[in-house]
Amino acid sequence: MKIEHLAIWVKNLEAMRSFYENYFDGRAGERYFNPKKNFQSYFLSFENGCRLELMHRPEIPENQHVTEATGLAHFAVSVGSEASVNGLTERLRLDGHRIAGEPRWTGDGYYESVVLDPEGNRIEITI
Repeated sequence: MKIEHLAIWVKNLEAMRSFYENYFDGRAGERYFNPKKNFQSYFLSFENGCRLELMHRPEIPENQHVTEATGLAHFAVSVGSEASVNGLTERLRLDGHRIAGEPRWTGDGYYESVVLDPEGNRIEITI
């Protein structure tokens, strides 16, 4: 069994697609549009495994992004090495994206940083 995809409701579908393509090498399929439901989405594929679905409907309310709450907390993207974690984190920082956790070794043996995508979703960048 494997996780096939994760889905995120987004405010700005094109900006979020561009973010995941630019920083995480996602490859977006064709934009899907259902006029009856006023629903649009993209599926982004990555080199290995799980896909990411970005979904938009204007009436979906904004997430309040409290510090911690129940529900999906983050998703992690493996970039292969400590140097790659550091490099991508710095690239995101230089481009003005918020770094929520600096690169570090965690107590459970992960090397990771935590960044926020343009709409505040937490992404762990790990080896």
